[in-house]
Amino acid sequence: VGTEPADVPLLSVYTPTVANTTKAAVIVVPGGGYGGLANDHEGHQIGVWLNSQGLKAYVLTYRLAPRYRYPAALQDAQRAIQWVRANAASENIDPSKLGMIGFSAGGHLASSAATTILAGVPDATDPIERVSSRPDFVLLCYPVITLEDPYTHGGSRTNLLGPDATPTRLKELSTHERVTSDTPPMFLFHTGEDTPVPAENSVLMYMALRKAGVPAELHVFERGVHGVGLAVHMHGTEVWPRLAAEWMLNNHWMDPDFAVP
Repeated sequence: VGTEPADVPLLSVYTPTVANTTKAAVIVVPGGGYGGLANDHEGHQIGVWLNSQGLKAYVLTYRLAPRYRYPAALQDAQRAIQWVRANAASENIDPSKLGMIGFSAGGHLASSAATTILAGVPDATDPIERVSSRPDFVLLCYPVITLEDPYTHGGSRTNLLGPDATPTRLKELSTHERVTSDTPPMFLFHTGEDTPVPAENSVLMYMALRKAGVPAELHVFERGVHGVGLAVHMHGTEVWPRLAAEWMLNNHWMDPDFAVP
């Protein structure tokens, strides 16, 4: 609706000093309830961590409420995947090893992109639209999954859809309802002390993935309020980055030389 910074989606590139041999890359989707962006502990810090694993990272700045509502953020996420994939050669990455990691409402956005896929149009005028928007793997960190009561995050729901969304719309855009056998593999983590976005969100997604036969891994830690980020010095929960790295290693998206000890 304009040309101000709030109108312009952005990818901030984080390049590792030594890349892993898989040439995998990850798009980072910070949370913020679809009304803001937690760009430090769910953006910058995650980009730096991914670099430490030898992975190239792209932190996504997407359009937000109240200036924008659905589907603007989803369009930004889909376009981000397509842009990185279409430019894989110049970015020195493998276009078949492109993942996403999303936090909180960013987890809803990442899971929306993973379950609302644009097929590439081979003869599209825009070369970016010639490639698929399907991420090859997804990590969801204390994600908003359902938009229905009693487990949704009301602020994210209102910011995304406005105050008058119908029950049908809420169900339709609850991402566990959109899982199919083509949904990419997922790693999920949550905490039991998270009250704004209860752990049932991740459980619902895990159950849907299991039903569809999609490989998935779920960890629910006892400690940690909402928004722990890398959970540094949070005994117990602080192991989630290591577990995520091991999951990526087991699925050949990471070079063993970069595995977290």
